[in-house]
Amino acid sequence: MSGEPGLISGGHLVAKALKAEGVEVIFTLCGGHIIDIYDGCVDEGIDVIDVRHEQVAAHAADGYARVTGKPGCAVVTAGPGTTDAVTGVANALRAESPMLLIGGQGALSQHKMGSLQDLPHVDMMSPITKFAATVPATERAADLVSMAFRECYAGAPGPSFLEIPRDVLDAKVPLEKARIPKAGGYRASTRSAGDPEAIERLADLVVQAEKPCVLLGSQVWTCRATDAAIQFVRELNVPAFMNGSGRGTLPPQDPHHLQLARRYAFGNADLIIIVGTPFDFRMGYGKRLSPDATVVQIDLDYRTVGKNRDIDLGIVGDAGVVLSSVTQAASGRADNGATGRKEWLEELRAVETQAYEKRLPRQHSDANPIDPYRLVHEINEFLTPDSIYIGDGGDIVTFSGQVVQPKAPGHWMDPGPLGTLGVGVPFVLAAKYARPDQEVVALFGDGAFSLTGWDFETLVRFNLPFIGIVGNNSSMNQIRYGQIQKYGEDRGRVGNTLGNVPYSEFARMLGGYGEEVRDPADIAPALQRARESGKPSLINVWVDPDVYAPGTMNQTMYK
Repeated sequence: MSGEPGLISGGHLVAKALKAEGVEVIFTLCGGHIIDIYDGCVDEGIDVIDVRHEQVAAHAADGYARVTGKPGCAVVTAGPGTTDAVTGVANALRAESPMLLIGGQGALSQHKMGSLQDLPHVDMMSPITKFAATVPATERAADLVSMAFRECYAGAPGPSFLEIPRDVLDAKVPLEKARIPKAGGYRASTRSAGDPEAIERLADLVVQAEKPCVLLGSQVWTCRATDAAIQFVRELNVPAFMNGSGRGTLPPQDPHHLQLARRYAFGNADLIIIVGTPFDFRMGYGKRLSPDATVVQIDLDYRTVGKNRDIDLGIVGDAGVVLSSVTQAASGRADNGATGRKEWLEELRAVETQAYEKRLPRQHSDANPIDPYRLVHEINEFLTPDSIYIGDGGDIVTFSGQVVQPKAPGHWMDPGPLGTLGVGVPFVLAAKYARPDQEVVALFGDGAFSLTGWDFETLVRFNLPFIGIVGNNSSMNQIRYGQIQKYGEDRGRVGNTLGNVPYSEFARMLGGYGEEVRDPADIAPALQRARESGKPSLINVWVDPDVYAPGTMNQTMYK
């Protein structure tokens, strides 16, 4: 407890502010600078999940935000504790994920004296956060936590950072001197409606378009805009593609759900609506869109709209509110254009079917070593409507992006545009903690798993079962392909080749379930046994190291 009556410590103020924001858990690795926060969390009923590496704590906070829609929180010690978490914060920035990292700091009374683990954390964190600050006095601890959360939600969401000096955190102040934010009372609604005139103009464009399409990006899930997006595409008969966290917005068999015909659609559409996705490398910086199409961009962040490519109309606002408004505005027309788009949908469906059938023999391949297409096909068949799917890897996850289709919104997790390997185990930790009744299935590259794999033990310790699959080619294959293209086969094995690790034994050593798979016919039974084990599991599948995903072979950096 906080000790003397009427007095409260900095750590307890932090915990009260976390509680006011609805934070249920902190992900952490302990250090002497931060333990008073733990004491506060115990009093406030906030769970403390301790991990083996601070990068895992930060990734888990990011993952928790994605799964729940609430901000995640990681708490790490000063110096190397904070620098270890940098990658997780940077990943959350590019993925637009709201999280707070709290870092320890040496005592203010020892400022610039060379105290243990003293580093200029705020200077280091400022370029990769929306807000970074020091808590200068104990009575400001809760106030600055609320300020940090407010900034997490300014425009597109993202991470904030606070450092708290040890003497500031441990000191006690009179309760009445501290500002403690009231739940629900210190930040505005994040559901910005967009410019009404622009909404009307977009409704006109959709109604008049003969060949429209929409790309539903990560912000569709961030804004929890699934219902609005479904209503938009169905009522106005608009074919939809999905990327990032937007995957799963429409179920796999939905007539408006397309995946493999995207390039064709972007080349032939007369109206292209991009929702919650920047024109970054994933979009060819906007160059893959037909120059003759009318291009509309909807985004939470005004800085993203029209970046890298001119647009015909830009709307800054919440994806759900904007799409609902457009649907409503178009529904008042005598003809909303929906019936006239039947042929366009049939044209796209034919392209989609052809691409699917061309790949199908690979998905059913009995080749040995195992064709990665066969592995990801088996995973897709294995997923239930409840399964949350997590991809953590390079080449193997690129394969899965073509084949694996989540059955519901919010059931797809990948690093996002920073391309950070190692998010898998921490995302599993966050997802299974937040949704204990749902199945979590994760596909790892063997290189990706090894970055944060020791926290498999954390999953065992907290009894968080999941089905893990390692697509093992003993290589960093996405990079290996590029090296072969640039420098030839004889130099294709420099700096990218890993040992032949039987990851099933690693899983068993740490108290989980494991199997080795070398025959494609054994994949499905092994996955089922992992499911039935009720433990954290790793099915180590040996895939062909000389087969590369089309996405790997098309990367422009190798050309």
